Amino acid sequence: MLVATRDQLTAALALTELDGIARRLVLCPGDLRELLPAVASAAEVDAVVSDEALPDLKISGIRCLVTCSPKLTRVDSDRSESHQTEWILLTSGTTGVPKMAVHTLSSLTGAIKGVGQRGDSVVWSTFYDIRRYGGLQIFLRALLDGASLVLSSADESTGDFLTRAGVHAVTHISGTPSHWRRALMSPAAHRITPRYVRLSGEIVDQVILDSLRAFYPNASIVHAFASTEAGVGFDVRDCLAGFPASFVGQRGADVEMKIEDGSLRIRSSRTAAGYLGDGADALADADGFVNTRDMVELRDDRYYFIGRKDGIINVGGLKVHPEEVEAIINRHPSVQMSLVSGRKSPITGALVVADVVVRSDSPPGIANDGNQRLKGDILESCRRTLAPYKVPTLIRFVSSLEVAPSGKLARL
Repeated sequence: MLVATRDQLTAALALTELDGIARRLVLCPGDLRELLPAVASAAEVDAVVSDEALPDLKISGIRCLVTCSPKLTRVDSDRSESHQTEWILLTSGTTGVPKMAVHTLSSLTGAIKGVGQRGDSVVWSTFYDIRRYGGLQIFLRALLDGASLVLSSADESTGDFLTRAGVHAVTHISGTPSHWRRALMSPAAHRITPRYVRLSGEIVDQVILDSLRAFYPNASIVHAFASTEAGVGFDVRDCLAGFPASFVGQRGADVEMKIEDGSLRIRSSRTAAGYLGDGADALADADGFVNTRDMVELRDDRYYFIGRKDGIINVGGLKVHPEEVEAIINRHPSVQMSLVSGRKSPITGALVVADVVVRSDSPPGIANDGNQRLKGDILESCRRTLAPYKVPTLIRFVSSLEVAPSGKLARL
């Protein structure tokens, strides 16, 4: 069964009704509409749930098209025969048809422990689409806690979403660091007064943690590590970047972690069972550990994320993690967010360049390309902390940075 709705609410209703009935649920985010035929073919879909007609998609092999709407109607269905439904989630960060990770409701809910209690006036919300892993976690948390949930919409601005979240008195809200950086740039950030703020999906640096703690002083600020394949690994509640070294090497724990070749690897009942499809890449190694491909570095008694293994910029044979440079740039009090990338060079192979968004409350004119003082300050900060080959050769001030539908900075 392919859940291919435009509206998140209809997707939520379909997921609630179909677990235990469908043998396989394939969740397709709204922005991947053009991939529906390929996804349906790869997943051997024979039925589609949609809130619109799909005549133009030419999905072959479909025996049933179920149209759903946000209108709630009580239906007495025969659930005498039930199945262990496979939940198929599309991975992000790839071009072409995404890989499809196979979960069960048990693996998806393994990390969910009541944040609030029933009747505790908990109102959840999330910047994520609930058809992606991060958003699905929040949907299931709200469902299992018996809490309310305010869904976001791809068609509304960050400010409009925050305003609507404020109207509905959202108490618990999640998003990526990029979501939150954009939120803090919006005047509507004051419209919400959360008790619980959660970050995941990207590297969480100290700057965004400190910014959220200052902006929402009465909220618990929590950052989590999770991925579609590895599931939820852990969360950190001490408002410090990275995670304690004691998390690693705990044999027999609910989540076992190890570091191999600098990459974080996870084994638990929360990980996906594998990738869907004949000839699909193995998801876990022979010991059951999933290689997250997230690189970490031990400093004193804490591990810090430094970047993705497949996101390295090669400068004359030397490796640069863009996220490591961004963390330094983002420390500057006039910087809201930044994106570091590589530019081709005939001599070194690549050069490090940075696009920088300046805080709205910075002095007038500071984001001018001619403002050499701010550029100089940023470069000096990089030189004090980074190896010379990691220091950007070019800094450009931009008004905004693109955030992908997954909530992460759009990296080419």
